[in-house]
Amino acid sequence: MRLIDVHHLGRPHVIGCWEVDGVLIDPGPESSAQTLLEALGGEPPRALLLTHIHLDHAAATGALIRRWPELEVYVHERGAPHLIDPSKLLASAERLYGNQMQRLWGEIVPVPAEKVRALVGGEQLLGMRVAYTPGHASHHVCYLHEETGTVFSGDVAAVRIPPSDMIVPPTPPPDIDIELWKDSIGILEDWRPERLALTHFGAVEDPAEHLATVRGRLEEEAALARDLCEEDYERRHRERVRRNLGPETAAELLQAVPPQLQWRGLHRYWTKREAQGKPDRS
Repeated sequence: MRLIDVHHLGRPHVIGCWEVDGVLIDPGPESSAQTLLEALGGEPPRALLLTHIHLDHAAATGALIRRWPELEVYVHERGAPHLIDPSKLLASAERLYGNQMQRLWGEIVPVPAEKVRALVGGEQLLGMRVAYTPGHASHHVCYLHEETGTVFSGDVAAVRIPPSDMIVPPTPPPDIDIELWKDSIGILEDWRPERLALTHFGAVEDPAEHLATVRGRLEEEAALARDLCEEDYERRHRERVRRNLGPETAAELLQAVPPQLQWRGLHRYWTKREAQGKPDRS
């Protein structure tokens, strides 16, 4: 098992692709695909597993399958149609990233339908156990590699950039749901993993403590976004990162978790709860 740092926009410790038994989990964006290909040394992977289809995790998928036409990709059934026809995904992303789409994520290549294997959760495949884990995204899954006890957690286990121990749950729009996210953390806890494999960034060897902290941080950030306006929330977030981290690690974290998106996802969550008449609490 290894972590391939794809050096997103030339910066380390922002996005990592995990490889285990020749399988790639979350290949990252197409803009960083050359780094990934060099690390693979021209060897095609056995398969691609996606935790979810957000562009920082999955935008290279179509380009890799175009390069290796025999490659298959596994993804939750809610995400599968957007790999085959990414037009809605791109329209949504363009509202967030505007004219930075190409620079950030590169070319988004549609995936042939026959190469997509849709998951619902509960499957066992390629030495992995699959769980449906919404909350960060409605189409999120996690994978437990049973031989090593490693959970490939996508964004459910949040972001932690070494050498810092600061944990930041990424909360971009449109699918943030704090209750579902905490339920998904419970699924990972029930697996009792030996470690967590984070996309952002690296291995966590104290999974129980880490997941408990993620749950608390989710509640904290949701309450802050409820009580603060966007400008105040973003300013507080940036100040906290820069106060607690060195300059290089702070830059890596702010790239992995764009602070301007954090409030928007949580604000949408609170707006949905209000419209549904649910209590004003996380």
